Amino acid sequence: MKSKYFLVLSLFILFGNSVNITAQTEIQQPEKKYTIDNCVNEFNSAKTEPTKVGFQYWFADKNFADGKTVKLSVVAPHLATHRPHKHAEDEFFFVLEGTAEFYLDGKTKTVGAMTSLYCPSDVEHGIRNVGDSELKYLVIKKYLNK
Repeated sequence: MKSKYFLVLSLFILFGNSVNITAQTEIQQPEKKYTIDNCVNEFNSAKTEPTKVGFQYWFADKNFADGKTVKLSVVAPHLATHRPHKHAEDEFFFVLEGTAEFYLDGKTKTVGAMTSLYCPSDVEHGIRNVGDSELKYLVIKKYLNK
């Protein structure tokens, strides 16, 4: 009976930690400890990163939680952060304020606040401000390569 439990436990350890086994052959990274202090990120204007069309603020950058990110983008009226593009990672936008034109695979749709937009991996997409006030939206993404 003990040998069955040992086998199940061994398989669980082997397959449950297969990513860690691969990582151990490279550089051993210390395990991140999550605390109430580093799990709460209140917006701080002093920590914003300026862009050509506004600014961005990382609520969770790709070094925080295994590549998963949450970023606030603020775009001035009638501008876009960048041209439509595509990449291997999929991502969500969530419009907080303003009017966005969402471009996906050759088509566009104009949306307002409290709207989520999904961009599948390797599909051309973009978002731009088509309103007369700032556009504020969250970008939620997991980077494949940290």
